[in-house]
Amino acid sequence: MESHLLDAAKLSWSSGLSLAPTTCLTKCRNGHVHNPNPQIHCLLVLNRSSNPSSKGLQKNSHKDLSRILRTDAAIRNIERKANSKKYNRLWPKAVLEALDEAITNNFWETALKIFGLLRMQQWYEPRRQTYTKLLVMLGRCKQPKQASLLFEVMSSDGLQPTIDVYTALVSAYGQSGLLEEAFSAVDDMKSVSDCKPDVYTYSVLINCCVKYRRLDLIQRVLDEMLFFGIEYSTVTFNTLINGYGKAEMFEQMENLLADMIESGSSLPDVFTLNSVIGAYGDSGQIDKMEKWYDEFQLMGISPDVKTFNLLIKSYGKAGMYDKMSSIMEFMEKRFFSPNVVTFNIFIEVFGKAGDISVMDEYFRKMKHRGLKPSSITYCSLVYAYSKAGLIEKVDSVLRQVGNSDVLLDTTFFNCAISAYGRAGNVEMMHELFLAMKERNCYPDNITFATMIQVYKAQGMTEAVQALESKMTTIKDYSGNLRCLSN
Repeated sequence: MESHLLDAAKLSWSSGLSLAPTTCLTKCRNGHVHNPNPQIHCLLVLNRSSNPSSKGLQKNSHKDLSRILRTDAAIRNIERKANSKKYNRLWPKAVLEALDEAITNNFWETALKIFGLLRMQQWYEPRRQTYTKLLVMLGRCKQPKQASLLFEVMSSDGLQPTIDVYTALVSAYGQSGLLEEAFSAVDDMKSVSDCKPDVYTYSVLINCCVKYRRLDLIQRVLDEMLFFGIEYSTVTFNTLINGYGKAEMFEQMENLLADMIESGSSLPDVFTLNSVIGAYGDSGQIDKMEKWYDEFQLMGISPDVKTFNLLIKSYGKAGMYDKMSSIMEFMEKRFFSPNVVTFNIFIEVFGKAGDISVMDEYFRKMKHRGLKPSSITYCSLVYAYSKAGLIEKVDSVLRQVGNSDVLLDTTFFNCAISAYGRAGNVEMMHELFLAMKERNCYPDNITFATMIQVYKAQGMTEAVQALESKMTTIKDYSGNLRCLSN
């Protein structure tokens, strides 16, 4: 079979792909065969519950819902016209609003189509601000190649890049791990008049190095800043402290914190606090975490909800469950409302510890407070139930997900696929794989590795071969090809 490509923007899997033997379950999709199995029913509810194109659609007021539907319709209408060359006299407001909505919602393909339509209009005037917004969006969506092409289009429109435009391009490369390209863009900036890199540009570059654990490149950035006489901002200090902390380079982290305090102009804030205690807590150094929490209190820096969540997570990781509960009580006494993240931590910690009853109790408390479970919540529940051999509880979770408008992700599907694979329910595992497409989620290495392992364990050689030949190569969000298996 020929290799098949999975596009990051639109999954167009071959309709002939069959990874599991034909059963009553697989016939339900095309032959409308009824199957009373509750496991099947819960997944069918999951499949038809929410349209992936309605990303961000929530159960808000009728007014908000009406506005969202009108906006979606407007975007679709403009997008249809973008595929034709005859629409060059459209109403400016309609095109510009549709473009803004597409950018805000990270619909990058739609945004680029609408932008192409915008450039066709007789009234069109190139604006750097529009290009900057598009570049920032493409960075968020990990589309560096599109960002590079857009930068070239801007030049063809006769616009000189600004610091903001270049910084957005640097970020687009850096967020996808193309660090050499990001450094090259910074070098290009130096050759353009009135476009020298500033502290924000370098902070973005440092953040990208931190994200991809390329701390060896950071000194290169700092040397350039020193050469150009650019002083660190609070953001620069915080980015460096966060990076060194996550890399467990605690001496460098504390030295930077001392420099930050001595600078007198870029003083520590709550982000600094969270980076420091998060670093020590994550590495299991509870005493140092508590010491620095007290130090920041003496500096007059107040904690926020994220601070308490970090403390709870650290205590949970260390198995200090009493302290977890104490932090929750302290939060409520000080009028810090526990949020979804807070409860997700409790659910994950007790789920991994195998204490299902306590985990369920926190899940109930979460719902009683009116907090909406997230994909992370359901993933933790599925993992814990599967580990405990409670596959019927996994069925219940899928029914809840199917009756909600929660935005699912690949991690959730991987967890659910693994759960049913571990239970030997190949049909359900295959149905979940198909449901990923309907929920606009994209399989990754873990998805395929899990399914192949289960098929091999079941002796399903043909299914393994079909999966390997059809899914050998996928396209990740950065536009690079990566091999899953050979």
